Amino acid sequence: MSQRILESSLAESGERTLYVGRDRPIRISSGHRIQHHDGKCSRPHGHNYEITVKVVGELRDEGWVVDKGDITSIISEWDHRFLLEDGDPLVEAFEASGDGDALVVLDAPPTAEVMSAVLERRLADELPETVSEVAVQVSETAELCGGATL
Repeated sequence: MSQRILESSLAESGERTLYVGRDRPIRISSGHRIQHHDGKCSRPHGHNYEITVKVVGELRDEGWVVDKGDITSIISEWDHRFLLEDGDPLVEAFEASGDGDALVVLDAPPTAEVMSAVLERRLADELPETVSEVAVQVSETAELCGGATL
């Protein structure tokens, strides 16, 4: 005999949290440089970034806060791209070479901290209004992780 549990409404269950990548981070490979840095990070180079996302919101009729695919599709837009700050001369060089579509141009230096903030804003703008909080962490290396507290 099956057990049936009836709820009057998913909305009455309150907000829930979805973690994407908490135990197995989303991985993307991207290049960048920190143009005004005095060290080696001013040179073009790349990383295998690991990204973790926390989303808080109401359960939707589908039974989830958001569809994981909606999150990963936004993050994957940066996979195998080069991240540069607006005004970096490399932007013009990429565009002149015909590789402008390989760029993601940010308003600030493409650090892990900036990347996490930009991804948080993008996700908040794209996800349903039932979402009340989005937090993102971006790990650039095993030693460097920037972003929100998850």
